[in-house]
Amino acid sequence: MITLTRKLKKESDVTPGATTEVPKRVSVRDKLLIKEVQEMEQTLPITCRVKFENADLLHDFQLVVTPDEGYWCGGRFSFHILITEDYNMAPPTVKCLTKLWHPNISEDGDICLSLLRQNSIDGMGWAPTRKLKDVVWGLNSLFTDLLNFDDPLNIEAAELYTKDKDAFRSKVREYVTKYAKR
Repeated sequence: MITLTRKLKKESDVTPGATTEVPKRVSVRDKLLIKEVQEMEQTLPITCRVKFENADLLHDFQLVVTPDEGYWCGGRFSFHILITEDYNMAPPTVKCLTKLWHPNISEDGDICLSLLRQNSIDGMGWAPTRKLKDVVWGLNSLFTDLLNFDDPLNIEAAELYTKDKDAFRSKVREYVTKYAKR
């Protein structure tokens, strides 16, 4: 799976007699990603799957979460994860590609998750010690134990939950059926 290692090796090999080019420097991000992607894939929750459109681009992939319990059970939710060059000093950029009714994910795909913030008031924001597996587990947990109605991004969803849990459940099911069916 991890073809970047082979790519890096090929770029560092020089054939005798060939014109020598200045070798490309491998970014810190790409060096980190070789190990982190492997670790992430080995520790994926059973409700998650990672999909690389291009196996040479470890910094750009999709995560698919299929919750097996809770309000969003039966849905399939895709997230685009892009790791910028300043990783691991800055968190990955994450966007939800599936429209859903969720207090911590807007209908436009923006995500309210502390560990994706450079600076977080709760002290749980991004730190250079965090890894991709933490991002995956955090996104997966938004459908279960990290679900937060007290600090919502989608205020309307949180208010509906507070006022009428049955109406909230119905709206979630409507979105799952319409946008997130497996």
